[in-house]
Amino acid sequence: MSKIFEPIMIRDTLVRNGFIRSATTSAYADENGVVNDTIIKHYELMSKGEVGLIIKGHLYIMDNGKAHKGMAGISNDKQIPMLKKLTDAVHKHEGHIVAQLNHAGVVHQPDRAGPSEYSEEDWTAREMTEDEIEAVIEGFGDAAERSMQAGFDGVQIHGAHGYLISQFLSRSVNKRTDKWGGSPENRMRLLNEVYDEVRGRLGNTPVLIKLNCDDFSPDGFMVEDAVKVSKSIADKGIDLIEVSGGGRGRRQDLRARAKHPEYPTLDFAGHAVKIRAAIKPTPMSLVGGFTKLETMEKAIENDLTGMVSLSRPFIREPGLVKSLKTGQKESTCIRCDACRANFGVAMMQCLLE
Repeated sequence: MSKIFEPIMIRDTLVRNGFIRSATTSAYADENGVVNDTIIKHYELMSKGEVGLIIKGHLYIMDNGKAHKGMAGISNDKQIPMLKKLTDAVHKHEGHIVAQLNHAGVVHQPDRAGPSEYSEEDWTAREMTEDEIEAVIEGFGDAAERSMQAGFDGVQIHGAHGYLISQFLSRSVNKRTDKWGGSPENRMRLLNEVYDEVRGRLGNTPVLIKLNCDDFSPDGFMVEDAVKVSKSIADKGIDLIEVSGGGRGRRQDLRARAKHPEYPTLDFAGHAVKIRAAIKPTPMSLVGGFTKLETMEKAIENDLTGMVSLSRPFIREPGLVKSLKTGQKESTCIRCDACRANFGVAMMQCLLE
């Protein structure tokens, strides 16, 4: 049996293998952010299929941090019972699950607010006040505590994909001149204070982060920034860094700069090498392009990453890990993105026959 199927320690939690279901959002919650039974069944199928660590699709920490219709929340106690039902379904099959905590920042409607005044196409966001920033930090802490009440095994701070923490890290979005902007140290202040708040609330419980390796914008957050931020948060004690990519102002033609010739199917492998070198021995996971077991095994054997994260393959095959373990060589997902057709309207599902 290859190394990818061996158990892995994340702080004091023993995860049964090196597979992570990367947080995958969908429209599966009501107007109050309460999840429904349909999505709970999907999470249970993944746990039954032996996914090592499941990261729950992003949860808004505050009502003014909701990113889209149908997004689930962890902003108040009324959302806890159904989340507890979800975690119980995962634990029934000996899986582990962490809550991904997020604030949308400039993406939230109707009151778009972020690090600075910022415009895209037909909208403009306003600058947050310092009091609002402090409230966000406290909001992450409150959400982390609710995560424990809901039975999660840890939390993941969402610091990627152009949401609030990612916005503060980006020099093209964060134009502040106070202690929250300007220098790299100031731009990562929000992340550092959120981490300190969450760690202070949760103690020895695993705290993870999802972080961009590159925004793929001309002048935003680039791999050099990602290396510095990753090293800083690793030194503070983060338990696992999941490497992803794509932020505000992203351009498709710039994605090639994250490629690696030895891993042509992986979206971020070239940048991941630099981040991995900077953060050792902090555990790392990489998402984006894993479909073949051979590639997954190679990435781990060559120490490109310690764990592999998948999203779309688990939408198509919740039982994929068990299938790979018993002889299947690759996911049947072809990365056509048809599953995104109903994003924001219905639960993401594979539409291929």
